[in-house]
Amino acid sequence: MRSDPLTAYHGLLEDPALAQESVLALAEGQRARGLVFGDRPLCVVLRPNLISARQYEEITAASETLYAALGRLEDALLQDEDLRRELDLDPREERLALADPGFSTASPAARLDGFVGEDGVIRFVEYNAESPAGMAYNDELVEVFETLPVMQAFRRSFLARTVPLRDRQLAAMLRAHRARGGGDRPSIAIVDWRGLPTLTEFEMFERFFGSQGLRTIICAPEDLSYSRGRLHAAGTAVDLVYRRVLTSELLARDDVARPLVSAYLAGDVTVVNSFRSKLLHKKMSLALLSDDRCERLYSAEQRAAIERHIPWTRKVREGHTTHGRRAVDLAEFVIANRRHLVLKPNDEYGGKGVVLGWTVDQHEWERAFLAALTSSYVVQERVPVPRHPFPVVLDQMHFLDLSIDHDPYLFWGKVHGCLTRLSSSALLNVTAGAGSVVPTYIVEPT
Repeated sequence: MRSDPLTAYHGLLEDPALAQESVLALAEGQRARGLVFGDRPLCVVLRPNLISARQYEEITAASETLYAALGRLEDALLQDEDLRRELDLDPREERLALADPGFSTASPAARLDGFVGEDGVIRFVEYNAESPAGMAYNDELVEVFETLPVMQAFRRSFLARTVPLRDRQLAAMLRAHRARGGGDRPSIAIVDWRGLPTLTEFEMFERFFGSQGLRTIICAPEDLSYSRGRLHAAGTAVDLVYRRVLTSELLARDDVARPLVSAYLAGDVTVVNSFRSKLLHKKMSLALLSDDRCERLYSAEQRAAIERHIPWTRKVREGHTTHGRRAVDLAEFVIANRRHLVLKPNDEYGGKGVVLGWTVDQHEWERAFLAALTSSYVVQERVPVPRHPFPVVLDQMHFLDLSIDHDPYLFWGKVHGCLTRLSSSALLNVTAGAGSVVPTYIVEPT
């Protein structure tokens, strides 16, 4: 009887020669392709994430249903000023969000970040509507893993496939550009700050876009200028901006933001993702999904998906709310249930400001909650973070239990592939300076 894929893969690594050859291939492959985050290798793990085709299909269905629900929420936010106030938008963010981007979805490329529990159900804890990263890294990592002797041996017994992502990102951008009346061969600017550890991924995208015959430049916001209805990047006319710079960080520098913002508001450039994506990028979007006050916005299928896949999330404030249809005083509930809750800033990334209640004592939790009351925070029910054994390359190969997430990418509302991150801690975020990225393989029976 054939063993399951995970057991089989780990069994192959019991061959010392095969394991050592794979270690060397992983290191050399990443070095050759520039697969680093800052000065760290992107991946220090010899096994990809292995999931069944059935599980991938179930996650896909859930993700696409939730994306549709988020679309209904976005429509309501655009129409309802009182509801929009829940997001704590900066006035400049709101002005940009209300401007028509020229295409029908604020986020042609998006990512839901979640964890698959022991029951096989994925629960999503964040929605990256503004600038989902990692797609080019993932595709390049797949190329490296295909060279690993252990992966080649595994493929002799199992059917395993991956889902390319870079081409989907480009297709999503071009679809948005065409919706605004643009042509099929726009000049592209990849825009973010200088000196970021993600530069290597920008370079991967630059090469890929170039291979498709599209002129592409990597630049910082301060390299942009706007005059006579045209946006320029370091003197080069730009038709389409692949925006990686976050809205809040851009608007913090008015003089630097002005060219891109002015061109966008005038409708003279396609920006993907649009500045409207900020509405749902706020952590409050999940609070508005899971709050029964907003039930009327969603279809029966969407409400069922929200209940199954979105943990209870609320804005941190004084007053009453509901938990499991039961009315509770929010402050009393949060203070009394530290071990089951997480505090998150409404508009941060990379794990900044996140407080995991079960990792702090009661005094620190209460202090964090009081600070959250004076800022813009959400509180979210704890989601079990799965841990699985992975072969980690340190001084030599060791099997370690690591936390793992599963983050589907959605392009115009359809799932294609995912980001998978591993960490020794419960906070999975490469930006936070820990963890590893691995490609995901969908394993099917032969």
